[in-house]
Amino acid sequence: MDVAIITVGDELLAGETENTNASWLARKLTERGGRVVEILTIGDDRELIAERVATRAARHDRVIVTGGLGGTPDDLTMAAVADALDRDLVVDPEARAAARESSEAFVAAHPDLAAKYDLGLDVDRVAETVAGGQPIENPKGLARGCTVENVYVLPGVPSELKATFEQIAADFGGDVVMETRYTDAPEGVLAEHLQELEAQFAVRAGSYPGELADRNRVRVTGESEHEVQTALDWLAERVTLASTPDAVE
Repeated sequence: MDVAIITVGDELLAGETENTNASWLARKLTERGGRVVEILTIGDDRELIAERVATRAARHDRVIVTGGLGGTPDDLTMAAVADALDRDLVVDPEARAAARESSEAFVAAHPDLAAKYDLGLDVDRVAETVAGGQPIENPKGLARGCTVENVYVLPGVPSELKATFEQIAADFGGDVVMETRYTDAPEGVLAEHLQELEAQFAVRAGSYPGELADRNRVRVTGESEHEVQTALDWLAERVTLASTPDAVE
């Protein structure tokens, strides 16, 4: 299963917020056997988000879009996804009622702020969703997620993202097997071996320099556990491999 991750937010592009959502989702999807083929970060631009979602939805099995949900003017993701899939943007009555209740409770609990500011929440904006989609409950916040066709829209607050993703995680199972090993073999040595390994086995292989100058990381990926292990056994006959950097001797 090929998956694209799209994270939305001007604050991500400005470097004000670290994009931990992308790495967390990639790790979770990989653990489930999915293959993350793209990670994109886009600003709060409705037209651009819609264009990227439309092209990725047509190209990949699944698309996850996270961020840009809520009641402020820069929360454009749900509208953009509706545009991308040529669907209407509608207000979910249940989500609207829940948002109104939460807003009223907040006002009642903060009378000083209520006297100073207009604390009214744009409940219609918070409750926006894509017509025909299925809501994803958000137990950690107000803005619900949504799944429509092969696109999954999730909130961007990390705690909310995690809580909503767990509800749809079963939709992202796959057959990808990935194994990582460490070696003291330089990349120049590995290059020839990995090229031959890919020619002999139904796997993909890559090498990645580590923080330690004399340790490189090798990753072998395939759709058969037996094929991946056989490839690793073949490579271990040619270079030293270990499960952790410290175990390389």
